[in-house]
Amino acid sequence: MDELTLALKRNSPLVVMVSLDGCPFCRIARENYLLPLQNQQGLSIVQIDMRSRQMVLDFAGAQQTQDQLIRKWGIKVAPTVLFFGRGGVEVAERLVGGYIPDFYGAYLDERLHTARAAVQV
Repeated sequence: MDELTLALKRNSPLVVMVSLDGCPFCRIARENYLLPLQNQQGLSIVQIDMRSRQMVLDFAGAQQTQDQLIRKWGIKVAPTVLFFGRGGVEVAERLVGGYIPDFYGAYLDERLHTARAAVQV
């Protein structure tokens, strides 16, 4: 993914949000947490969608659908937020689900801190 290269050039992890069309928790995670971080801090964020047949390139350069990539990663819950560093390796624990609104921001900040530290090395 070119997005990973661009993120790493800015010493930032690539944040990938796995979403599902019509998912209210996905909308909240995207609009209330991820988009503000992207706008305020320039965080590199991409969204991929469960059940989508839109083609994407994985980190190895292989073409597959968004849904195939999600299955390859073993994701079953939307939203799931992943944090990638060099070589397409996950550099922080996944943030799975969106049912914890009181703590979501804190959990996201904690994982971003871990991911940022990992790509600084």
